[in-house]
Amino acid sequence: MPTPTPMQRLRAWHTHLPDWLQEWLDVMIPLLHIVLIVLGTWLLHRLFRRLIRRASAHYQFPPELFIPINVVVRWVILSGAALLVLERLGVSATVLWSAFTGFATVGAVAFFAAWSVLSNLFCAFLIFTGRPFVVGDTIELLDNAEKPGALGKVVDINLLYTSLQDMTEANAGALVQIPNALIFQRVVRRWRGEQAVPAHKKGAGAGAAAPVPTPMPANALPVTADARPNGTLDRPGKAESQNPGGA
Repeated sequence: MPTPTPMQRLRAWHTHLPDWLQEWLDVMIPLLHIVLIVLGTWLLHRLFRRLIRRASAHYQFPPELFIPINVVVRWVILSGAALLVLERLGVSATVLWSAFTGFATVGAVAFFAAWSVLSNLFCAFLIFTGRPFVVGDTIELLDNAEKPGALGKVVDINLLYTSLQDMTEANAGALVQIPNALIFQRVVRRWRGEQAVPAHKKGAGAGAAAPVPTPMPANALPVTADARPNGTLDRPGKAESQNPGGA
């Protein structure tokens, strides 16, 4: 005779209970499951929140990035808990799967519709984790290794833009806001911290301006005479006068 499993033993024990107690157990057991699901959800959310806070402190995430990550994690955990609670309440798995696929489809459409914004958010996350540059560095964006682009000191990094203080002579001090997604499409040249930026990168010494000729007065006649060593001029059309005797 095969040994009964724990579930078979529990069912056999359940059948030997009084009818009124069986009715109470039919209510209390699903309720106990729901309480355990809620408790597990709370503990899981606290665990993930602590992990995210530690990662934020380690990678120096700004609050603007920590808050949305925490919100996404919370909603994912709550959604999973809601599905488990509905399943324990007797909702059909087919209905749950249909609802899940519907929400997933709507989420996919919204994701592609807001791709330009979400790409900036994702690139901001990569900037804070990969640290290709930090606030205080000076960077230059290049279309390629030869063609110069925006040059400035990083003064702020948020979820959408990286702000640079322009260091070129033409726009010195201006604030340049570059979408984070655009940074990952360009070559980035970086000077760490207070490292000096070459002067020619700022426009100084890139090419000396040619001297501007002094305009000639309108009534001035062109001088075509040749200068002698003593400073006198030979005037064309007139013979040189000679007076050997002096006076």
